Amino acid sequence: MSILAKAGKRLTSTIENEMSLQEYLDLCKTDKLAFATPAERLLAAIGQVEMLDTRKDDRLSRIFSNETVPTYPSFNKIFGLEHTIKDIAGFVRHAAQGLEERKQILYLLGPVGSSKSSIVSIIKRLMESVPFYALKFHKEAVYGKDKDGKTILLEDEVNQISPINDNPLSLFTKEDAEELGIPERYFGVIPSPWLTKRITEVAGDLTKFTVVKVYPSEAHQLAISHIEPGDENNQDISSLVGKLNIREIESYAQNDPDAYSFSGGLCLGNRGITEFAEMFKSPIKSLNPLLEATQSGFYKGTESISAIPFEGIIIAHSNESEWQKFRNDKRNEALIDRIFIVRVPYCLRYSEETKIYEKMLKESSLGTAPVAPKTLETMAQFSVMSRLFKSKHSQPTVKMKIYNGENLKHTNPDAKNVPEYHVEAHEANADEGFSGISTRFAFKILAQTFNYSQDEVSANPLHLLMILSKRIKEEHLAKEDELLYLELIDVLYKEFHKTFDKDVKKSYIESYQDYGQNIFDKYIIYADHVLNENDYRDEMTGLSMTPQDLEKYLEEIETPANVTNKKDFRHEVVRYCLKYQVSNKGKNPPWGSYNKIREVIEKKIFANMDDMLPIISNTEKANASDKRAHQEFVTRMQTLGYTPKMIQILIDWYIRSPR
Repeated sequence: MSILAKAGKRLTSTIENEMSLQEYLDLCKTDKLAFATPAERLLAAIGQVEMLDTRKDDRLSRIFSNETVPTYPSFNKIFGLEHTIKDIAGFVRHAAQGLEERKQILYLLGPVGSSKSSIVSIIKRLMESVPFYALKFHKEAVYGKDKDGKTILLEDEVNQISPINDNPLSLFTKEDAEELGIPERYFGVIPSPWLTKRITEVAGDLTKFTVVKVYPSEAHQLAISHIEPGDENNQDISSLVGKLNIREIESYAQNDPDAYSFSGGLCLGNRGITEFAEMFKSPIKSLNPLLEATQSGFYKGTESISAIPFEGIIIAHSNESEWQKFRNDKRNEALIDRIFIVRVPYCLRYSEETKIYEKMLKESSLGTAPVAPKTLETMAQFSVMSRLFKSKHSQPTVKMKIYNGENLKHTNPDAKNVPEYHVEAHEANADEGFSGISTRFAFKILAQTFNYSQDEVSANPLHLLMILSKRIKEEHLAKEDELLYLELIDVLYKEFHKTFDKDVKKSYIESYQDYGQNIFDKYIIYADHVLNENDYRDEMTGLSMTPQDLEKYLEEIETPANVTNKKDFRHEVVRYCLKYQVSNKGKNPPWGSYNKIREVIEKKIFANMDDMLPIISNTEKANASDKRAHQEFVTRMQTLGYTPKMIQILIDWYIRSPR
């Protein structure tokens, strides 16, 4: 099949497998999805839950306090919102079980740009993957003559699929349940006005009806509909329930179902999903049909036709300000009682926030553009810190790292754990994740960063922070927020300087790995002897050292890294090394394999490096040796992810920056 044929089939093949009503009933005996509710079909599409035991991962155990977290592969593109996805899946599961949730509106509450629309988009894609079955009516064709005497078809829709996806089980009652082998709870759906008219036309001859297999389709507004908010002047209930089709008045009476346009969101979304974006921006009068549709399973049209059935999931989302305004109005209590709230905060872990940016970049032409190390992470760290409650006990960077699951007990022993920060924020009535910089705003900053230079489409943290600082000053924020954000940017400048300083020094030292390994090997030997209070004798030199001598050497390495609890730190590193030796024939691990000791040794290595400036700078080199050394330095920097243009810009900034 050609690519054009495949595309054509994909865009048109939403309806297939026409069968008789009896064949459908036989299918129901072997396939439960043949008569499943929309919630059951969506639950099947979501798939099996995977339980994540966070006790097996040090980082996750710190984030989730050793909790077992349910995860769903179908939502693996939503990052850092495990509890939100759990709540959504729980709503769908309960609705599928026929509990109270089946009569409620799933409402996603969160700040602007907090992935609400992305979550709904995934839900709609999942709903499209599982078909349902709807009724199709067959009537003998009626022909006549036109003015020229040519034979024409007088009735345009002789064979017609129900315009609101009528459920085949609406033809039966609970009394038929046992004979059909289908549980009683699947009955009670009323036939639509369209279906009632046609049953009457054929005097109850159900052989005139067949059943078709239908795949929901957002593109065709087939069992997936979308409603936008209007205002007091231009929106009424017709956006939900449909309205009279004035073009049909010549042929039908005003109260005839065939004169009615089933074009409302509840009509088009029947048997599937109705999405109501920014729902509470709509006038309250236009929301009234939602109450009847959720409570009774049917609603009234704008004309005097019989009630219209509704089997579906209503998903609404809006920002918190609209919700608070709606909730505070006592006239809305009945509808509020029909709303199931799922909170969708901003991501509060910068590692996951970085993944969001990576996903967004891949969906653009910037996905292949060069990105300097720490660029996306820097933007993510700023975003997350702007969303966190300012703790009395810790600096914003410390709290941010704790929320990211990092272990700071050696460098920041006074840092709290995640639950303690949660309690502090709760006591201050701070709703973390519901204010601060949105992901959408952050991506705009990234886009400007990539296009900052006319010479190269690329991004680096220096340009990012420059643009971010400028935009914050232009946003007309509250003075308190502006000062806080600019303070965070200053912190991130310093953090990036540390990172870049490390990359520069790594690239400068040719024997970096051997030098680091020598320090590490000696540190392990000395630390082991100090912990056991033993003297040490060097076999190569014959030099003997007391535990006091060894302590001085260890402190020379540990002091630049501000190691506080030295005894515990040494125990942990030695224990790690001994464990590694058991399975590696007594060999020590690579010194860079364990982050804690790696960071300590790096501080020791780079304590005095002022003599590197002539090599790393962009100035003309005095001799061939310096020129060769500079080129080797640039090459090593490129392997870390910097382009030559970035290296030139960042080195100039690095040299001028205060140390």
